[in-house]
Amino acid sequence: MDQAAGLRKLREDLPLIRSNVVRRTSAKIIAITSGKGGVGKTTFAVNFAISLAREGQKVLVLDGDLGLANINVILGIIPKFTLYHVLKGNKTLRDIILQIPEGIDIIPGANGYAQLADLDSISRDALIRDFSELDEYDFIIIDTGAGISSNVIALVLAADEGYIVTTPEPTSITDSYGLIKSITQRNKNFPLKVVINKARDEAEGKKVARRVIEISDKFLGVRPEELGVIYKDEDVEKSILVQKPFFINSPRSKASECMQKICKAVLENSPESLENTETSKLGGYIKKFFQISDANKVGK
Repeated sequence: MDQAAGLRKLREDLPLIRSNVVRRTSAKIIAITSGKGGVGKTTFAVNFAISLAREGQKVLVLDGDLGLANINVILGIIPKFTLYHVLKGNKTLRDIILQIPEGIDIIPGANGYAQLADLDSISRDALIRDFSELDEYDFIIIDTGAGISSNVIALVLAADEGYIVTTPEPTSITDSYGLIKSITQRNKNFPLKVVINKARDEAEGKKVARRVIEISDKFLGVRPEELGVIYKDEDVEKSILVQKPFFINSPRSKASECMQKICKAVLENSPESLENTETSKLGGYIKKFFQISDANKVGK
């Protein structure tokens, strides 16, 4: 069986897999972000989503990097319609959702449309209604842009929790601290978890995670949780070049084993339902995003 046929079979088999999985009563929304570009944030987001799907979860990924949407590049697909067409009122969200063979659904980002928070009230209400119709997912992954722009911070704070992807590079660690500071200045109790990507081994990864956590504790009074470590792996670089997620292209690679470990840890520590049902659904998420964005404008 060739790879394409295998992926099609995976997509067909997923409903059977899901039938044996305890369903969540509300979606969990996770924002994946980073202090700087080039750390593997989007690669992590896509492969994490696929690993959840392989565990029988129904997963939607929203490309929230509105300036430079690139999930489609990682997957080697060219979407005909994107979130841009929804924002312009030409399409609904269901019109643009891509169901890919790897078992996840994708909302392609609106390349070059960075002013989501500046929509008028009519457009906002229409978007909230559109998102509110998507209630069938177990996990919703938001791949934000990198950095500390107000758009990124609002996308993170509107979620149930945020995963910060960093690497052992000093500049990446410094920028991650800056991101944690920007988030916790607005909500000190917001749950943050740290993923160390491109680590040589477990020891290096844990050392970097401890450093990020200890610096945050010392200067900010917050302690992000260590989520896991992804090893530096040539198979990841190869998968990027061929535009195939490494979790599918190289399922036995070191990076895939790390991803599976993270996925299982997330599932073991995720309740089947969330207390705040409004923010656990996409309509509530987008509504909260607008509220936070408006508050940021007033604060300025």
